[in-house]
Amino acid sequence: MLDKKVVYNVITAAIDSGADFAEIFAEDRINTNLLFSDNKIENAVLGNDFGVGIRLIKGFNTIYAYTNDVSENNLISVAKEAARAFKSPSQKKVMNFINRDIEINNTPIKIYPADVELKKKLDILRHSHDIMLNYDEIIVQASSAYADSDQKILIANSEGLFERDRRVRTRIMQNAVASYNGDIQSGSSSPGAAMGFEFFDTIDIDDIAKEAARVAVTMAKSPYAPSGKMPVIMDNAFGGVLFHEACGHGLEAEFVSKNSSVYAGKLGEKIASDLVTAIDDGTIKNQWGSSNIDDEGTPTQRNVLIENGVLKSYLVDNLNGKRMGMKSTGSARRQSYKYAPTSRMNNTFIDKGNSSFEEMVSGVDFGLYAAKLGGGSVDVVTGEFNFAVMEGYIIKNGKIDHSVKGASLVGTGLEVLKNIDMIGKDLKLAEGVCGASSGSIPAGVGQPQVRIKGLTVGGRE
Repeated sequence: MLDKKVVYNVITAAIDSGADFAEIFAEDRINTNLLFSDNKIENAVLGNDFGVGIRLIKGFNTIYAYTNDVSENNLISVAKEAARAFKSPSQKKVMNFINRDIEINNTPIKIYPADVELKKKLDILRHSHDIMLNYDEIIVQASSAYADSDQKILIANSEGLFERDRRVRTRIMQNAVASYNGDIQSGSSSPGAAMGFEFFDTIDIDDIAKEAARVAVTMAKSPYAPSGKMPVIMDNAFGGVLFHEACGHGLEAEFVSKNSSVYAGKLGEKIASDLVTAIDDGTIKNQWGSSNIDDEGTPTQRNVLIENGVLKSYLVDNLNGKRMGMKSTGSARRQSYKYAPTSRMNNTFIDKGNSSFEEMVSGVDFGLYAAKLGGGSVDVVTGEFNFAVMEGYIIKNGKIDHSVKGASLVGTGLEVLKNIDMIGKDLKLAEGVCGASSGSIPAGVGQPQVRIKGLTVGGRE
């Protein structure tokens, strides 16, 4: 990708021009994105992104520049020009590069996507599209999308780091739309993994397509949800997106270091129910948000964020870690070479408990079972959130009664954490895409079933 001598010369030029710290992030990524909708190929993009990002730091001041002209002369010119903004000389020296051998491969790959012919990928989309469209007569639209990426990276810095990694991810996204008595509802199912094309040997594509269509049909025929404060049971897997958004972002050092998070200064304090243990883990084999190293070259790790209700750790990158006097937790991430890294989540989840789903439901006189969540928004400063429920059910007298549509969940992260009174045994993870200051990244979310004893539900009744 880049010769070690070239990298050394570029970093040396940056340090000699005024930076105290210099880092290179080189990337060569192959992407495939396909969309099959309305019985035809709507979109087919096969691309190659190649470029270098250069990050310079002096004190806590940073400069970031990127280019796809990777000639040595241009890279040196970019580094020098960026470093001149510091307007003072540096006393730092560039250390000799040391290669660390990555002993553990968190994302072994069997079939690289580029080795699979395009027709085979399109055949999967056509088949799943037809499964959704023929599921029920009220399905009026179906779309099936495929995405894969093969990213090779090189990370080097003035402290002697010189590290390479390769990340491969594959995903399929199904969406079905149903129309019933003038009301339109949608359902989706979008599994993925840090795997190659062998990912399709681990899933049943028919079941995934039928699941998206089932949700759309069920919700289209359902009455609207009531509103009010009530017990809410969140399902496992993608139900963890609520913790990700309402709590996880507030634990990222990017916000904590600036005291712009509701969780700043709370290490060692009780912030959640005794039942809650929350973890971020970038080492889970082939999981969507896993990798061997983060985007600063630090090995990923398992970080216990909350243990039995007590805040134990934040998600820390190198720069914000220096502001906070803390070491990196392997949590620096970025979308591509065009973005500077910052603290982000990898695979974040609430750990399993001891309750059964039946026990949770039987203890509710009237409440909501949120089987699937949709989109939402959160204020990191206050922890306030608002989430749409894609698939919901009313619980009456200790039993699941009937499906409802149009529900939303409103509250704060701290409120949710403290009001969790039961956690299930069936922990599952799911896949999402998280957008923030360092771009959009693949992030795993998850939890077992979780019961919140009181949460505001928005509805139309």
